Amino acid sequence: MKQMMKDASIGEKAMTRFLDASDVAALVRGVGVQTSIMQMADFVRQDFLRWPAFEKSARLASHSPVGVIELMPVSDGVHFAFKYVNGHPRNAMHALPTVMACGMLAEVQTGFPLLLADLTLATALRTAATSALAARAMAKPGARTMALIGNGAQAEFQSLAFHAMLGISTIRAFDIDPAATRRLMRNLAGQAGLTIVPVSSVHEALEGADIVTTVTADKTRATILTPDMVRPGVHLNAVGGDCPGKTELHADILHRARIVVEYAPQSRIEGEVQQWPEAPVNELWEVLSGHAPGRSADDDVTLFDSVGFALEDYSALRWLHATALARHAGQFIELVAMPPEPRDLYGWMMGDQLPSFDSPLSRTSSCSPLPRSGRGAGGEGMASQDTTEAI
Repeated sequence: MKQMMKDASIGEKAMTRFLDASDVAALVRGVGVQTSIMQMADFVRQDFLRWPAFEKSARLASHSPVGVIELMPVSDGVHFAFKYVNGHPRNAMHALPTVMACGMLAEVQTGFPLLLADLTLATALRTAATSALAARAMAKPGARTMALIGNGAQAEFQSLAFHAMLGISTIRAFDIDPAATRRLMRNLAGQAGLTIVPVSSVHEALEGADIVTTVTADKTRATILTPDMVRPGVHLNAVGGDCPGKTELHADILHRARIVVEYAPQSRIEGEVQQWPEAPVNELWEVLSGHAPGRSADDDVTLFDSVGFALEDYSALRWLHATALARHAGQFIELVAMPPEPRDLYGWMMGDQLPSFDSPLSRTSSCSPLPRSGRGAGGEGMASQDTTEAI
């Protein structure tokens, strides 16, 4: 409680730090995108190495024909974190991101919410950071070329993560929407030591690639890669398959690969291994801790079957909280009622210290819904709007 009052109080009233989307973007820009990814990877690694300390569960998912909405909780007994996240592949038609997320970090001792933050950008960062962290333990040393299949919202982050953390210098990029690849090239044009090579097919993307990242969005059992396309020694970073009925790899690839997942009970439902539920797998914490090898031979085909796990969001929230604290970012808000006398909630509500919203005009002017008319078809290709996590 003392730490909470020190970090999140104004006067004698406990307050919650709030980071909106612009705050998070400014933080990442200020730190630097690649530095942010590398720092977040360190946080992810630290937390996966504390695997037994966490109370873990698969995420709670509400599926619809057009997408999924999920809650992702985790706790180590000191802090509790959760993320709210959606995955709607056709959102580009409504000028909305495929993935939108927010999350909270709270202290277990009191239940007080320390941080409420947009996690849309942080989800992209932690997904890329976790992919590169796994690849560092699983890909062949000296890998310099990566095929990137699916050039949506996650593409820049995956490219920068693998460049910073593994020394990837060439990205062979393919998307069914050429505009998405052009956007990727434009956004990373000034990145020293990194070349984006646009290609016209999956087969062309794979030429000379030591690492293959698939990050496509359609909620379907797709076959982006078939066994004949996967040569010995390659590392597969499969990010797009992240819910039941949504995969990217032909099932026979799994029988050839050394498979690593984040949390097996969740991955067997949502990941590529849903196609082979009894597949032998190791969890990422086992590889990072040295309990299991990431690769045992140069000609191993290795697969990181990434679906996105709540522990990565815990790490992202820890990083946001620490970075915001160091840089005095965001604002403090009274997120939860804090009456001077905790048991007199009614008296606090009826007191004269609260603002008054007496008229319909004042209510609508202070908090208006986002108008939907004017939304166009927007976006640079529905299929290229990848899941920013796996979510």
